[in-house]
Amino acid sequence: MVIAVVPSRLQRRAVRLAWATIAWNVIEAFVAIAAGTAAGSIALVGFGLDSTVEVMSAVVIVWQFRGLAEERERRALKLIAVGFFALAAYVAVRAIIDLAQRSEPKSSAVGMGLAIASLLVMPLLAKAKRRNGNAMGSATVVADSNQTRLCAYLSAILLGGLILNATVGWWWADPLAALAIAALAANEGREAWRGEACDDCC
Repeated sequence: MVIAVVPSRLQRRAVRLAWATIAWNVIEAFVAIAAGTAAGSIALVGFGLDSTVEVMSAVVIVWQFRGLAEERERRALKLIAVGFFALAAYVAVRAIIDLAQRSEPKSSAVGMGLAIASLLVMPLLAKAKRRNGNAMGSATVVADSNQTRLCAYLSAILLGGLILNATVGWWWADPLAALAIAALAANEGREAWRGEACDDCC
C-alpha cells in the first residue's frame, strides 16, 4: 500500500486516536456484555459484541501505520467482515427468538449509563479522527471515523430500546433495537468485505 508522505505528527495522532478507540471499545464491550447478560438484554449484549469487532477494525489502522502490506490489510478486513456477519446473525436470531418467546429483559441502569457515555464520547472521537484524516489526506482514517460515528448511532438505538423497556414496559423495544444493531453490523461487514475502508487510501 502506498501512503502519501504526511507529517509524522499526524500519523502519530492517527495511531493515538486508534488506540483510544481500542481502549474505549474494550471497556465498552466488557461493561455492555456483562450488563446485558445480567439484564437478559440482547440489544445490550449485541452492542458489546459490536464493540469487540470495532476493536479489530481500529487495530487495522494501527497496523497500517506500522507498515502493513496491502495484501495483509485486505485479509484483515475480510476477517473483520466475517466477525460483523457472525455478530449480525447471532444478534438477529436471538432477537427473533426473544420476540417469539416474549422474553422480557430487566431494566439496566448500567446499560443506559454506558449508552449515554458512548453518545458523548464517540461523536467527539469521530470528529477528531475525521479532522486528522482530512489533514493527512487519508481515506482510511476518514473511513474509520465513519465507523466511530456509526457507534454513536448504535448507542442512540440501544438507549432508545433500554429507555422504552424501563419506562413504559415495552419489552419488545429491546429485541427490535437488537435487530437494528444487527442490520448496521451486517452493513459494516459488507463494507469491510468489499474493502471500502481502504480502496481509496492515499
